[in-house]
Amino acid sequence: MARIFNSPSKYVQGPDALAELASYIEPLGSKALAISTASGVKRVGAKIEGGFADSAASVTFEEFNGECCDSEIDRICAVAQAAGSDVIVGVGGGKVLDTAKAVAYKLGVPVVICPTIASSDAPCSALSVIYTEDGVFDRYLFLPSNPNIVLMDTTVIAASPVRLTVSGMGDALATYFEAQASVDSEGDTCAGGKATNAALALAKLCFDTLMADGVKAKVALEAGACTPAVERIIEANTLLSGIGFESCGLAAAHAIHNGMTQLPETHECYHGEKVAFGTLVQLVLENAPTEKLEEVLGFCMEIGLPVTLGELGVEDTSRERIMAVAESACAPSDTMGNMPFTVTPSMVCDAILAADALGRYYHLDIE
Repeated sequence: MARIFNSPSKYVQGPDALAELASYIEPLGSKALAISTASGVKRVGAKIEGGFADSAASVTFEEFNGECCDSEIDRICAVAQAAGSDVIVGVGGGKVLDTAKAVAYKLGVPVVICPTIASSDAPCSALSVIYTEDGVFDRYLFLPSNPNIVLMDTTVIAASPVRLTVSGMGDALATYFEAQASVDSEGDTCAGGKATNAALALAKLCFDTLMADGVKAKVALEAGACTPAVERIIEANTLLSGIGFESCGLAAAHAIHNGMTQLPETHECYHGEKVAFGTLVQLVLENAPTEKLEEVLGFCMEIGLPVTLGELGVEDTSRERIMAVAESACAPSDTMGNMPFTVTPSMVCDAILAADALGRYYHLDIE
């Protein structure tokens, strides 16, 4: 099978980049439909509309109903068709962006992705994660192409709740470990082939950037500052992680995340928070060296990512409940098969319980 490297056609990152959105829309079409939540429009609507004041293109907003599910995708498709929209724009978080990508795919029109947070690696990928209307993971929708443009307004992102960027670091934390596992197993990637050395190098750069700049970026964001460390983390969370996961592959960490959706109490946690715990579970499965486990555990605790089931809201950790998570994570349709050894639900259940115990042990050690 061929080795394939996927990426968005253009990646733009910088202060007040959303004010320039119209100039990036114009080569793609003339009538943009921007999907966003009501709060998203309140935050950035005026900045976007100001950029269209002297533009040949126009933009209208459509409110997102909160879940990236088939019924919402179909509803927005109908809105776009009725309006004659020839470009779809997603403005907001991961589920808004995945919905925009799915709508654009169904309509056969370009898509521009404008995250207002840096909470996941979803923006750059040719992938939408589809959930049920109740928020349970349903399936991956693999798209034929990546977004035409990904535009990151770092002024807006730096003003978002710090927890969201920290969650993005949790999502990005898995990238290198899952990429290496997929390379070792010669697993299939989300790009539809095998991994390239270029993508693995970007995945490693993603991890190195987190270790070098993650704590500095969190502290700066808490002070209301957008520093070079913040800019580097935004790129790591979005571009490096996005290319790394898509062109190298997902493995245990994201499969664990998907399995965790079986526990309703985890729905209040962000994607990257669950992925961070899934990363610890993957390291336990791999019997990673103690030094690596301590590095990852220490990083998570320092920036506020969960390292125990309790921190994910799970109080009932009976083996029966955790086995349900493990069985879901090992579903043939998920990515556990990219691990370089055979993984059974029993192994995953043990690894989840052991990762939780490790998290509690290191918390006690610090105290």
